[in-house]
Amino acid sequence: MGINERRLRHKADLKKEILTAARELFTEKGWESTSIRNIAEKIEYSPATIYLYYKDKNEIIFDLHREGFRLLVNYLDVLQGVNNPFERLKAMGRSYIRFALENQDTYKLLFVMEEPMQHVDSCAAMDWDEGDKAFNLLMNTVQDCQKQGYFTKLQTANLSFVIWSTMHGLCTLRSSGHLGHVGIVRNNKQDLDDLLTAAYEEFVIMLERLHN
Repeated sequence: MGINERRLRHKADLKKEILTAARELFTEKGWESTSIRNIAEKIEYSPATIYLYYKDKNEIIFDLHREGFRLLVNYLDVLQGVNNPFERLKAMGRSYIRFALENQDTYKLLFVMEEPMQHVDSCAAMDWDEGDKAFNLLMNTVQDCQKQGYFTKLQTANLSFVIWSTMHGLCTLRSSGHLGHVGIVRNNKQDLDDLLTAAYEEFVIMLERLHN
């Protein structure tokens, strides 16, 4: 490996370290309470090093959002080869749950924390394709279902938001720990992952009944 290749690899590795440290600190302390100095201390570099890669926290949070949505798209995009659109929709729901549970810090950063979204608009001049693509994968699948006789009396975008909102609610209740505090769940000592799966399957049954 030549000198230039080593430099490029080091640069990529350090940028990854910065983003990993920032993600952990943002989800632990909040966006406002995390400084560039905090991030630098976590990776044991000087703040000046961070500024070689990012001019401020806005750029860091934007990169984290873009990276997170890219990961979510990877979870969903592999299912586009499922020809039956309703089966694809069901599989996408299960993949969304898996993404939320396997990447909890990223999920919280994308969909739970309020503060970062106030700053994403400041980077509006940059590409935001990943966020749009994630929702469009869902909306296009809903549209394909409608062509097969599902949801024909419902508006595509609105129903897509309802589906996403339901999935988000289930995942957030599970990852935040609030699901375990529900009295009936606590008293019956239900396994939370089993409950999440069962709730999702009930939601699928509801959707299936919207077939003409």
